Amino acid sequence: MNNITLWTALVTPMKADGSVHYDDLGKIARKQEAAGNGILILGSTGEGLALSDSEKKDVVDFVCGLGLKVPVMAGVGGFDLAKQKEWISYCNNKTDAFLLVVPLYSKPGIIGQTEWFNVLLDEAKKPCMIYNIPSRTGVKLFPGVMTTLNGHTNLWAMKEASGSLHDFQEFREAVPEIPLYSGDDALLPFFSAAGCKGLVSVCSNIWPSEVGLYTEKCLKGDTETLFPLWHTAVKAMFSASNPIPVKRLLKEKGWISSSVLRPPLTHKELPSADALIAIDEHINNWYQKNR
Repeated sequence: MNNITLWTALVTPMKADGSVHYDDLGKIARKQEAAGNGILILGSTGEGLALSDSEKKDVVDFVCGLGLKVPVMAGVGGFDLAKQKEWISYCNNKTDAFLLVVPLYSKPGIIGQTEWFNVLLDEAKKPCMIYNIPSRTGVKLFPGVMTTLNGHTNLWAMKEASGSLHDFQEFREAVPEIPLYSGDDALLPFFSAAGCKGLVSVCSNIWPSEVGLYTEKCLKGDTETLFPLWHTAVKAMFSASNPIPVKRLLKEKGWISSSVLRPPLTHKELPSADALIAIDEHINNWYQKNR
């Protein structure tokens, strides 16, 4: 898994009636394959918690049935431990890896978090990336949890998306041998300088090869051409709750048929795509000059 430095947190395209658009899902998965990016399905960008269990199984079966030449990682998130175990068991012989999110809503402490992840790691048969995203879960992952879990056979990596360089450095010091991936496109230049191994990206839905080059340059410390363009790009892509902007721009580019999302998210919260279309042109120009 460590040879993949860019993972795309893939959106789940919807039809006008809100059902999953599998033709579009296949098309955008193939675009990521062509760029050599790992694919994360059913994360927050993929609206995994808004899909029913049967829909999630269908998405896994469909994507894993494409025969992609890049690895596929499945998101695991919620607050019902038994259901998460069942989900991992279902995916064990289908996906290549798991993204394990800090339990939602319940705000467990260090012991609760450690026990939660231990159970899930034991259930998994594939490499697991643990995900710190306090803005969505309501609580931070404690560095001590990673220290205790360090050495577990199935613990492969960590995705850090707290938005804090200080927190990233704490994890880097606590478990220096575990690869850390940025979960924030904008902070990759800074996290790379602190020892980051790669990126789990939202923006690469739109720019699979372009974000690949961005990631390559960040990891090499070649950031001269990145500012302020990429800062502006990321700001535009998060101008409304994720994945509202990314779905809107994918629709504008003709890569998906509809920008429909599952409630409570709605494409109506981003009435204009002008800023997205403008930054798309700038990023394409940057890529042509720098590839």
